[in-house]
Amino acid sequence: MISADRIAAAVDRELQELGTPERAEKERSYLKSSLRFHGATLPQIHGVATATWREHGGLDHETMIRTADLLWVTGAFECRMAAEDLLDMGSAMLTTADVPFLERLLRDSGTWALVDGLAAGPVGELDRRPPGIGPTIERWASDDDFWIRRSALLAHLGSLRRGEGDLARFLRLADGMLDETEFFIRKAIGWVLRETARKRPAEVVAWLEPRVDRVSGVTIREAVKHLPVADRDRLMTEYRAR
Repeated sequence: MISADRIAAAVDRELQELGTPERAEKERSYLKSSLRFHGATLPQIHGVATATWREHGGLDHETMIRTADLLWVTGAFECRMAAEDLLDMGSAMLTTADVPFLERLLRDSGTWALVDGLAAGPVGELDRRPPGIGPTIERWASDDDFWIRRSALLAHLGSLRRGEGDLARFLRLADGMLDETEFFIRKAIGWVLRETARKRPAEVVAWLEPRVDRVSGVTIREAVKHLPVADRDRLMTEYRAR
């Protein structure tokens, strides 16, 4: 099989060729990021990553991790997104031994545009499969880095969206962060509640109702979007009247 070094170099080269300086500057400004930007679009990034995976008939675990690491250390946003795509495509191969690697990427992300895909994708997949990564999620929930705390919340997103997952744990962790003023924590709580409400609206209502006096506006506006109209209207009225 071709080496990870050559795969990563080819992906980087393709993304540079697809990018434009104008889009690179626009993305850098939008994300307020100090990363380098090639200026490729998200569909182009996903296309390159998917073509790379297929070209090699999938990557084995070692090659996938090494390629993702090499793409990450380029410091280019598009390469990091491609690394996430490869990890997502090969998430079934990830094991608890890969948690330190994933945590390093999360800590080095510095933007929702990278954190969210990792947390809700590969990390969430690892947590979904037995034995899960419960101790890691618990530790992250009290981390000093709000991006890591956000990751602890978003790791539940995929499972809860499907009507599965550990809702009790998410609600407990969310309750512990409910009084935070950080926008990205407030948004994450609302986002996961919103998706949970698609399958388990009654449980979302039961959790929100006694906490209306604590939730932020961004949290409750997100959380009620998929609730039955009567519940949504009642909760918003209670929130506005507090």
